[in-house]
Amino acid sequence: MQPQPNAAYDAWVAAFRSRASAQGISSPILSDAFRKAGYLPGVVERDRNQTEFSRSLEDYLAIVASPDKVATGRSALSQQSGVLGEIEARYGVPARVTASVWGMESNYGTRRGDIPVISATSTLAYDGRRGEFFEKQLIAALKILQNGDVTSSGLVGSWAGAMGHTQFIPTTYQAYAVDFRGDGRRDIWSDDPTDGLASTAAYLSASGWRRGVPWGQEVRLPAGFEGSLAGRARKRSVGEWTALGVRSVAGGSLPDHGPAALLLPSGVVGPAFLVYRNFDVILRYNNSENYGIGVGYLSDRIAGAAPLVGRFPPDRFGLTMDDRQRLQQRLTSRGFDTGGSDGVIGPKSEDAIRAYQTRFGLAVTGQPSRELLMQLG
Repeated sequence: MQPQPNAAYDAWVAAFRSRASAQGISSPILSDAFRKAGYLPGVVERDRNQTEFSRSLEDYLAIVASPDKVATGRSALSQQSGVLGEIEARYGVPARVTASVWGMESNYGTRRGDIPVISATSTLAYDGRRGEFFEKQLIAALKILQNGDVTSSGLVGSWAGAMGHTQFIPTTYQAYAVDFRGDGRRDIWSDDPTDGLASTAAYLSASGWRRGVPWGQEVRLPAGFEGSLAGRARKRSVGEWTALGVRSVAGGSLPDHGPAALLLPSGVVGPAFLVYRNFDVILRYNNSENYGIGVGYLSDRIAGAAPLVGRFPPDRFGLTMDDRQRLQQRLTSRGFDTGGSDGVIGPKSEDAIRAYQTRFGLAVTGQPSRELLMQLG
């Protein structure tokens, strides 16, 4: 993204300088930070177009815990085993959990973001939709520069200002980032992930992580189980869940890690999870149950656990994951590229379906169906 001329933004920055000075930001830091900063209309567009639509857990896990992601995570866990072991010893957060957050947030450091944070946060603060929030992020980003943790050219991140290996926003960085090796800088941006990983563990620890307690586990439900018993607010003791017929998928009795909530993302017919206190701690990173299950499940998988035992029900089109993967494979083999066969019907798959429907004179919906799968043979 390249800054674009915007006189109103420039005026906002001029007025902002006095507010920043009042909060202790020096004039040299302000001048250096804004020397190459500017208005980024693409950032505003992304902020406006957040659909916040929720993928099904099945689709979500197919993306964030795909076989490739798991394989890459196992390699990353092995390569960083030394430092992750040190981090676990200091903060009590298992190496596999810290590595999982790393994978979820930046694909193990390969997607840290390259948008200048000063430009992004000042643009969004000026835009005003969440002006107060982003001005706080901008002030925090300037304090990061003033502290000498990173240069202005190195202060980059996502369109919303999330930074580094585990995508800390500036205020979270200010409160929780750590200098693990004691070199005088809390460097979450460089290729070395040490401070980024340690900062994540420090954040989870400060948020209440309990040593020795898992995030949760997959469980089996008895026939006729009452789904209304599920929900994060309906915690029960393990003894109570056992009395209701809930069992571990691995067999045997449920381990007692304190009060647990039952989550049924796909209802009683799909995979079921008992989640403990540390699941709520994970949600401090991102308050989405899908995210929390994603981090926990990916952490188990990269540590060697098998895939989920429970099967997800067919989607709203009556298709299972296997059906959707076959649909993608058959479309691609016919010359209608779906961009892969992960079973997630995203924009590229929808475009391929439309192109196929157009070519063969069908109603153009862009939606999968069992009839389309059968027609493709």
